[in-house]
Amino acid sequence: MHGLAEAAQMPFVSEPVCASALLGGKRLLKQAVHDGLDAHQLIAAGLPGEALSYLEGQLTVLDAVAFEKAIGMSVRTLQRRRADPGQPLSVEQSGRVWKFAEILAKATAIMGSQRDAEEWLNEPAIGLNGHKPLDLLTTSAGAELVETLLGQIEYGVYV
Repeated sequence: MHGLAEAAQMPFVSEPVCASALLGGKRLLKQAVHDGLDAHQLIAAGLPGEALSYLEGQLTVLDAVAFEKAIGMSVRTLQRRRADPGQPLSVEQSGRVWKFAEILAKATAIMGSQRDAEEWLNEPAIGLNGHKPLDLLTTSAGAELVETLLGQIEYGVYV
C-alpha cells in the first residue's frame, strides 16, 4: 500500500490503516498499523520525523501555514523538524500529527477525494457554528467535534 488513495479504495480498511498511509505507511513508520492499539504504540514511541514531512507533502490544497496551525506546531518547530527528519516527534507532537492524519483520512473517505476533504476542512461548517474544521483541530475537544460532525455527515444525520 503506497498511499491513502490505495487504502481508501480497499473495502473495510480501518481509519488507522488510512492514517498510517498518509504518514508513509510501513516504509516510514517501520511497522504496520492495523488498529488503534498499533497506533497508540506508535504514537507513544514517537512518530518518525520523516512521517511529518511525508504527510505535509501529501497535502493537495492546504498550505504550510494551515498545516502548521492544524497540528499545533510553530513555524520554527516545523522548520527544525524539516531540517532533522531523523529525530522522532515527541509523544504530544505525534498525537497531534496522528489525529490530523486520522481526521483527513476519515474526511477523504466521506467526501470521496483528498482534495474535497482538504477543501471541506478549510471551509466554515454550519454544523460547527461557522467555524472551519481545520481551526478546531488545535484542541482535542475541537478535534472531537470535527470527528462527530464527520460521523453525522457519513450517516446522514448532518444538520
